Amino acid sequence: MDISFLLKIAGIGILVTVFYQILHKLDRDDQATYVSIAGIVIVLFMIISEMGNLYETIQTIFGI
Repeated sequence: MDISFLLKIAGIGILVTVFYQILHKLDRDDQATYVSIAGIVIVLFMIISEMGNLYETIQTIFGI
């Protein structure tokens, strides 16, 4: 895992927070909720992809 991966997650978190706050101030709470859910899903897909890479690395190291 590289530091760029953590920075990408932090960047997505910052963007989601900014969009959520803007939409919340405009009284569009339903769209703000959708933005936060979309951010969570994007980060989860990134983490699942990274876990797949970790699994492949473990298989290679131990020769499974």
